[in-house]
Amino acid sequence: FSTAAQQRSTGDECGPEDPSEEPKHPLSDCALEHKATKLEEQVRDLTERYRRALADSENVRRRTQKFVEDAKLFGIQSFCRDLVEVADILEKTAESAAGHAEEPSDPNPTLQKIYEGLSLIEAKLQSVFAKHGLQKMNPVGGRYDPYDHEIICHVPAEGMQPGTVALVTQDGYKLHGRTIRHALVGVAVEAQE
Repeated sequence: FSTAAQQRSTGDECGPEDPSEEPKHPLSDCALEHKATKLEEQVRDLTERYRRALADSENVRRRTQKFVEDAKLFGIQSFCRDLVEVADILEKTAESAAGHAEEPSDPNPTLQKIYEGLSLIEAKLQSVFAKHGLQKMNPVGGRYDPYDHEIICHVPAEGMQPGTVALVTQDGYKLHGRTIRHALVGVAVEAQE
């Protein structure tokens, strides 16, 4: 009786006297190792899936950002196509007025003023085009490029390399480097005898 009271007073716990009599776990060491291995595989799998999902979401974010930037740059593309046709008409009209204004037989001051006005409008329109990234192509003397030019005829190569652009019947335009209207060109070819 005195040993039990002594154990209580010192704070020792009462338990089985034989340490080998600890309660057995329902799973053996081998089963625990197997379960740990399975859990590690699941962690690796979930980590890999997480990394892929993160990479996919980053790719989607980048593509969306690029799409928005392209929409900002090229949103005016169809408007530019329509305006380019107006620029063509203006250019042809200015050329016609210049031809009539320079005739020595009919020095018409009104026609000269119309020509000057059309030239100013044309210059202003080209500066507005440049401000917004719309550029007229000048392919004469350059190599034929199917992405920028449309062949409408072949011209005998007199002093030009075959495959170069010899003449332009309709100007082409690019918006921020993207062709919005192909230039209609005549390409130099070797003369056949």
